[in-house]
Amino acid sequence: MNAMMPAASETPIVIVVDDDPDIRTAIQELLFSVGIDSRGFASTRTMLEAELDDRPSCMILDVRMPGVSGLDLQAQLAARGGALPVIFLTAYGDIPMTVQAMKAGAIDFLTKPVRDQTLLDAVAIGIERHRRQRAIARRVKPQVERIATLTQRERQVLDAVAQGRLNKQIAYELGISEITVKAHRSSVMRKMQATTVADLVRSWGELTPALREHATL
Repeated sequence: MNAMMPAASETPIVIVVDDDPDIRTAIQELLFSVGIDSRGFASTRTMLEAELDDRPSCMILDVRMPGVSGLDLQAQLAARGGALPVIFLTAYGDIPMTVQAMKAGAIDFLTKPVRDQTLLDAVAIGIERHRRQRAIARRVKPQVERIATLTQRERQVLDAVAQGRLNKQIAYELGISEITVKAHRSSVMRKMQATTVADLVRSWGELTPALREHATL
């Protein structure tokens, strides 16, 4: 293998979900023409059932499809956490639909037919966004794993410490003694491998609310 080639796990791939086979093929051929891998699916159901590669990616979704719509799929993926950046491509868009998609974090909401370069520009933005998401996820993975070892009470104490609460305030809010709070803080520091409270707060602050919730499931 050429040493200058990116590792397989870092080679981008675009997921194309559209029930129109001609459009799906045209998009994949366009991506192929600029050296971008892709996988095509005729429905959101088949995409959800597929095992996707762990690579920098984005999705090109039709809005209106049989079964689960593109907008519904966007919401489902977001609820799971770690959703891929989405580009909507539709022949039937309207303003409320566009607003809903963009508020939910879509890269763009494009109308068919779309200029090749416009779509490729959106894909480039989506892939770069996912690269950043992956880099952040790798950096915080050890912290997520450590938080998962905390008890529910320890997580409550950690959250309170991160908000700047004093031991006596935490004790009052949780209905426990200050001695118990100190014991929990000590345990949290040890499990989180933090040498100072500042380190602890920094580790907690780097996690998004979704990652914090995922770590505590």
